Amino acid sequence: MNINNTIALMTSNTNWSTQIAFIMITSNIFAIGIGRYAIQVRNLGPSMSIAGLQGFGLTELLATTSLGHVIGAGIILGLRSTGLII
Repeated sequence: MNINNTIALMTSNTNWSTQIAFIMITSNIFAIGIGRYAIQVRNLGPSMSIAGLQGFGLTELLATTSLGHVIGAGIILGLRSTGLII
């Protein structure tokens, strides 16, 4: 396999913009907000007091931001395929 062909395939259409950053940030904030009220068993890991979220630990933060990245990637791919963002 030629390494140049592999690199050419990986670098196509990977532009990063402020629109994409804004979508990803809002998706993560949305997922943290949902996780704050949806997660019933809390405080299994180290506790972090971020923005007044008492009892919201590291495991909850990692879980909700993982969900936020999945949501954000879906939104970005959907908007990019329709041509609304570049």
